[in-house]
Amino acid sequence: MLAGCITAERPELAFEIPRAYQAAAGASGGGRPALDWWRGFGSGELTKLIEQAQSANFDIAAAVARIVQADAQSKVAGAPLLPAANFTSSATRSRSPGGPERSALTVALNASYEIDFWGKNRALSRAAQENAIVSRFNRDVVALSTIASVATAYFQVLLSQDRLRTARENIAAANRVLTLINQRFNAGTASQLDVAQQESLVATQRATVPPLDQALRQNIVVLAVLIGRPPVQVKVRGGSLYRLGIPRVAAGLPSELLIQRPDIRAAEAALASSEASVEAARAAFFPSISLTGQGGYTSSALASLFTPQSAFWSLAGNLAQPLFDGFRLEGQLEQAKGRQLELFSDYQRSIVSAFGDVEAALIAIADGAERERLQREVVMSSRNAFQIAETRLREGTVDLVIVLQTQQTLFQAEDALALARFARLQAVLSLFQALGGSWLPPPPEDSAIRTQ
Repeated sequence: MLAGCITAERPELAFEIPRAYQAAAGASGGGRPALDWWRGFGSGELTKLIEQAQSANFDIAAAVARIVQADAQSKVAGAPLLPAANFTSSATRSRSPGGPERSALTVALNASYEIDFWGKNRALSRAAQENAIVSRFNRDVVALSTIASVATAYFQVLLSQDRLRTARENIAAANRVLTLINQRFNAGTASQLDVAQQESLVATQRATVPPLDQALRQNIVVLAVLIGRPPVQVKVRGGSLYRLGIPRVAAGLPSELLIQRPDIRAAEAALASSEASVEAARAAFFPSISLTGQGGYTSSALASLFTPQSAFWSLAGNLAQPLFDGFRLEGQLEQAKGRQLELFSDYQRSIVSAFGDVEAALIAIADGAERERLQREVVMSSRNAFQIAETRLREGTVDLVIVLQTQQTLFQAEDALALARFARLQAVLSLFQALGGSWLPPPPEDSAIRTQ
């Protein structure tokens, strides 16, 4: 009956799991994340980089090593549940002052076993097993974070390439306008101020190239570190953000996150471990019962060592009840309870944070798609205005101020479009990460991830 009072109880979750996401409409019509969900972006190079990171990333390797340590600790914690046995042997020869020489030979087998009547050792073993489970989910968290980091760095590479491409095209367009203004200046229809303004615009556009080139090369270095290789050995072809697909994925139900997010599963396992630790701390107040046994042979001569007359054995039982230890056991129990409450708060926070991550990603996807659509319209209008202004400049029927304004508007609009495309891809990546990466295989009627 006393043993039944030891079990620790888990506090209530204290909040209701929502039935749906507020912004779930932004992700309707898609499929659930597949095991290789990153293929939905349609880039073979990105897929290759992620696969290399999964096998060579140092953070993932360290997380795997922590799993080995946790498994070993679980074995250590489970050892008291089994009897312990060891073999001993000794040979001594001695002589007391004035006495004869004496020999003593002994071989014996010792065994001991603690009866886990109150479940303390079982609780400690279960706590260690749960910690081993925590290490596995933490490895999944590291792997998911690494995949997201690789994808982000690759998107940054493509963004820098697109912005560099746009900057060089704008430099070429600005040089064309500068040539036309010089021609008008030579003809006496433009001033030196007009020429200087256009030269300033050309110089400004050229000044944007070095920072973009720096970002490009530095992100390749980041990718090299993530895949565990020296930067000099890594070549990234890249391409364009506009060539990537936009995966469409359904967020599912909020309750599904409880079994899909590795950080939530890790927090749950850590809470279970703390509950077992509380049980062990409570069981420590009760008596410990142990059995010991010894049997073997002892003799003063090797020839008679293994004879029946040299055999000996002993059995003993021991019961120890803590009476007063300076409140050490009480402090250990309070510490275990405090740790349980801390991990329960972490568990609650991980769930609420997961819901918030999904909501934020869904909002970013919906608004990001609309932002990119509107920015494309801005680019089309700005490009049309610049083409008209450039044509009229050749005809000499437009004010140079208007030409400068249309140039700057186009340059800014094209750069903003690349940033909008990057933000949209980043939002989709954030949704995959918020959902915990890959999910369990979907039912046959569910559609696979589609790209648009």
